[in-house]
Amino acid sequence: MIRLDPDEISFPDPELYDGYEGIVAFGGDLSAERVWFAYQLGIFPWFNPGEDILWWCPDPRFVLFPRELKVSKSMRKILNRGVFTFSENRDFRGVIKNCQEVSRKGQEGTWLSDELMDTFIQLHTYGLAKSIEVWQDDELVGGLYGLQIGNVFCGESMFAKVSNASKAGFIHFVESHKEALEIIDCQSHTDHLESLGARMIPKREFLKILHRNNERR
Repeated sequence: MIRLDPDEISFPDPELYDGYEGIVAFGGDLSAERVWFAYQLGIFPWFNPGEDILWWCPDPRFVLFPRELKVSKSMRKILNRGVFTFSENRDFRGVIKNCQEVSRKGQEGTWLSDELMDTFIQLHTYGLAKSIEVWQDDELVGGLYGLQIGNVFCGESMFAKVSNASKAGFIHFVESHKEALEIIDCQSHTDHLESLGARMIPKREFLKILHRNNERR
């Protein structure tokens, strides 16, 4: 793995460098500028708080093409009944804080450190990160957040306080933006997102889409 210089914002080319199990570099810092630059290259940070920052570009990549979204009959009924209401960028801090604090099955603690959370909040103030909120009786019960790079959305994390809240928020987001988005980066596999139509594609295919998008912006 390559150690990053904290005084220079640069990364190895993930198309040419496979790293170790998808890790292309470690070290550096979590400045908003470095994190934003990394995502434009298809690289994202993922590490345990208190340990070295690890920068990933896994192969294959877990993604969702919006037109391949799968909505079960039971979820469609929930959406049609208006069980939840939705908003965008109404409470970014609330969403990311809940993503940090929510209890997850089989997981102790959180990978979302306070420093990384502050970085995403800063990117949100720059208009680069967005949140989708899910409400029930005026209470924030679910949501997700990520970075928007042109017509590529890089999903970071989601949470749910009640059953189906995060799934409903994701479906609402995809259906609301399917004409504008080419691909949603889900990064790593989850059964939850696979049930909604996400699938693995080769890293090179994902990077080709991302680079084409960067050239158009």
